Amino acid sequence: MENQEIILSVKDLEIKFDLRGQRLNAIRGVSLDLYKSESLAIVGESGSGKSVLVKSLMGLLDANGCISGGQILYGGQDLASFTNESQWLSVRGKEIAMVLQDPMTSLNPLKTIGAQIMEALTLHRGLAGAEAKAAAVEILRDVGIPEPERRAGQYPHEFSGGMRQRVVIAIAVACRPKILICDEPTTALDVTIQAQILHLLKDLKEKYDLTTVYITHDLGVVANVADRIAVMYAGDIVEIGTCEEVFYSPKHPYTWALLSSLPQLGVKGEDLYSIQGTPPNLFQPIAGDAFAPRNPQALKIDFVKRPPYFEVSPTHKARTWLLDPRAPKIDPPAHIQKLRGLRPLLDPELARLAEEGGMLHGE
Repeated sequence: MENQEIILSVKDLEIKFDLRGQRLNAIRGVSLDLYKSESLAIVGESGSGKSVLVKSLMGLLDANGCISGGQILYGGQDLASFTNESQWLSVRGKEIAMVLQDPMTSLNPLKTIGAQIMEALTLHRGLAGAEAKAAAVEILRDVGIPEPERRAGQYPHEFSGGMRQRVVIAIAVACRPKILICDEPTTALDVTIQAQILHLLKDLKEKYDLTTVYITHDLGVVANVADRIAVMYAGDIVEIGTCEEVFYSPKHPYTWALLSSLPQLGVKGEDLYSIQGTPPNLFQPIAGDAFAPRNPQALKIDFVKRPPYFEVSPTHKARTWLLDPRAPKIDPPAHIQKLRGLRPLLDPELARLAEEGGMLHGE
């Protein structure tokens, strides 16, 4: 990663929301570099801050949310300093685009599919008339819509869920963005369609030279699409590394817990592993490691002082006191040892066969 170009850099980002007279600290000092042409997956439980983080990159925070500190550096600008919609329109769609998880709420039921794609082409690429229509049909063809000329004249309700998700992807790539954010892009789809959509996104990444960011809690998805993984908990990135490093050499106890929850690690006749407890209350200040109350291996210092990042390798770091040279040696849980024996989980050939067969690992 050292020689790769950084396309976007988040530095010490803080995001707060005002709710019922209280202030919620949704993002707590996140720093993250995104490299050109990579695929980054951001994983974590619901409420960990994944979607809030990526929405801040496009100025899509809810009205009661604000960036209260830090920077978002992109194209020589600090996006965190933008104060009006016209500034965001220079970036949103044309530079950074997003695919949301529910295509039915992303599409206008009163407009044809072709008209909605043409709208994006007109707004962001200046195309109009026959030129815009031809480009819309070509993009529909790129995303695997059969009979694109005819289908461009149809409405969203005439498409299946998988086809609607392809249309949403078509609208996003029509703008020719440099960064494509996919927020749970397969959650609402059945498993065979999930594999097809992931395969499509990987093909489009190569064709359009996209930098992709996946937001997901499905580690089976991560194994098939990511170059790097950032693990989020309680509004902070607690571990980041290559897919291989995070799957097979995780260092943070929360990453251990997430991976231990993989269904393929279950034993017949035994309950599946689940993470005990609940995430912390982000309305209150957090002392120490936010995961400490749920961590059976927590040290005393975990409840007192927030750990810094410790570097495991040039591409891998984790925010845990267990990596401090003075800390006692604590081995990962047995589930993680077992995971190391399932290295084919990330095997490219198996991933290819899974896609062609319409299945995902672990499903």
